[in-house]
Amino acid sequence: MEFLEGPVLALIAVRMLFVVSSLFYLVQRYRVDLQMMQQNSYRNERYFRWWRTNSDYMSPSRLVDLAVLLLLFSQFHLLVKVGVATIVFAVKGIALSRKKYKKPLVMTRRVWRLLITMLVLTVFAVIPVAVAYYFLFDIGIVTVVAVLATFSWAVTAACNWAMKPVERAINKSFIDDAKRILAQMPDMKIIGITGSYGKTSTKHYLYRILSEQYDVLMTPGSFNTPMGVVRTVREMLKPYNQVFIVEMGAKQIGDIKEICDIVHPQMAVITAVGEQHLESFKTIENVQRTKFELVDALPDDGFAVVNNDFEYVANREVNNVKAVRYAVRATEHADYVAADIEYSAFGTRFTIKGEGRSVALETRLVGECNISNLMAAVIVAMRLGVSDDKIRYAVSKIEQVEHRLNMKRTAGGVTIIDDAFNSNPDGSRMALDVLSRMKGGKRIVVTPGMIELGDKQDYHNEHFGEHIAKSVDVAIIVGQYNREAILRGLQNAGMTDEEKVITVDTFAQAQQRLSSLLASGDTVLYENDLPDTFK
Repeated sequence: MEFLEGPVLALIAVRMLFVVSSLFYLVQRYRVDLQMMQQNSYRNERYFRWWRTNSDYMSPSRLVDLAVLLLLFSQFHLLVKVGVATIVFAVKGIALSRKKYKKPLVMTRRVWRLLITMLVLTVFAVIPVAVAYYFLFDIGIVTVVAVLATFSWAVTAACNWAMKPVERAINKSFIDDAKRILAQMPDMKIIGITGSYGKTSTKHYLYRILSEQYDVLMTPGSFNTPMGVVRTVREMLKPYNQVFIVEMGAKQIGDIKEICDIVHPQMAVITAVGEQHLESFKTIENVQRTKFELVDALPDDGFAVVNNDFEYVANREVNNVKAVRYAVRATEHADYVAADIEYSAFGTRFTIKGEGRSVALETRLVGECNISNLMAAVIVAMRLGVSDDKIRYAVSKIEQVEHRLNMKRTAGGVTIIDDAFNSNPDGSRMALDVLSRMKGGKRIVVTPGMIELGDKQDYHNEHFGEHIAKSVDVAIIVGQYNREAILRGLQNAGMTDEEKVITVDTFAQAQQRLSSLLASGDTVLYENDLPDTFK
């Protein structure tokens, strides 16, 4: 007995190693799937669209899982099968645990609930195998883990669907609480801001200007979903707040109306209607309909500010409330226009003219898009009685919003234009226009192209390539997702020199190439930065 005690303990330790390493990998696999589910707003249809579009089911990681699963059902020796599976799972688990993401999983209460549900399902799958086939304890559990890992995307989606009634009940209680809080503040002015792009910058600019006269709260970061707005109300709104600025995002029809039904805005800003999120909206008409849900929700004495520079804003009539239209380019039918625009190394000078008023402004911001966003904010501030002097002062102090045409200069004399947040056809054109105006050194763009454009993805990225060729000296194309389309555009416009067109697989490689290219006086534009859901 004493002689057997050591080998028996060693065998138990090895068997536990098999099980623990397998389960560790499965938890890491679940974590990645949860991250993708979170980035797709916990909506199975979006999750499956990502799953299909990015061929996640055919990724090297999934194929390795499938190969291990087939090995476990093969005729190889038991020890060989379990040993190989354990080593593979241990290596993959450690790799996943160390991998860095641009947008890591945020362990919210909802994520914890979903993860616990997935783990409970796993336990119920593992325990019967461990009990019924104790003599095959190792291969039984490792096989169950291999099955769950191979089809973890299905486990994630199934558990997410099963938790819907629970999440719906929890969300309703939070929404009712937010409505109760807002009902207690009937004198507070609520301003909704939406648009295919420009809404976050406009929100920040309006907050800065109105803060000269009012106590203002705005939804932070990208809290532009119904539950993000609800969380802002429940956790941040104070009884003394006089103005609440609500950024409203949307990826499908009805998203804006859902937020409006919670906060009931009295004023609305629509910054743009463009071909953004066409994978979910399908048509630009659906984008228009959704963005104007904000204006349609206003009360009779409401006030709307809409951007006529976009065709699908200009051609949408507003009859339910007073509406003013502003423009930088399409000024013919606009109530407010930007005139006398002057760019310099220190920022921009321009004048807002409309309805008998003229306000000359200076800002550190650059680019047509920033002028447009400032116009919307200034018009709302005028409506709320902020004086011209206060508007001028606030605009002169406005800082650039991070990753949205943010300009800075390095110690080595290189100018960086950071437009890495959510590139789109109009925004990318404006960013390239700013880059093209830079003199004194090489003009370089670093970009992976644009995403979420549906059937027009290739079309817009090809035209993006053509604009690049007309605006820059060197183009660094990152990744493979849009590479072919952008290269076609570059070639169409005659930019084919290998020294001027550089392709790399990652942003890290792009930085390495830049280090050998840059000199004092050069300007680099970072246009878009793909999230983890895209390759």
